[in-house]
Amino acid sequence: MGKILTVDDSVSMRSMVSFTLREQGHEVDEAENGQEGLDKASADHYDLVISDVNMPVMDGIELIKRLRANEKYRFTPILMLTTESGLDKKQEGKAAGATGWIVKPFDPAKLTAVVSKVLK
Repeated sequence: MGKILTVDDSVSMRSMVSFTLREQGHEVDEAENGQEGLDKASADHYDLVISDVNMPVMDGIELIKRLRANEKYRFTPILMLTTESGLDKKQEGKAAGATGWIVKPFDPAKLTAVVSKVLK
């Protein structure tokens, strides 16, 4: 199982993601904005990062860019879990280095399937 960091300014969304992934046996840490996520990622190492796009302090796109600039996260899967479904935002996320894009509200079965796929 993997060590996962979930970054979202919504307490309820972080809780749902964490609960879903912990039930699958993953270790999950949480951060409430991109800067906190970056700080945690820099202090530790995660097998996967799941981030919202729209957050205060630092958004998810900037978080991806900064993680990808860090050698230890160059090839780490990063999933965007967001209400943003527009093609422009998806392309911006992909250009920044996002591995995948999941639109909220998420289906727990789909989330666990995607997580299993990217952690193999």
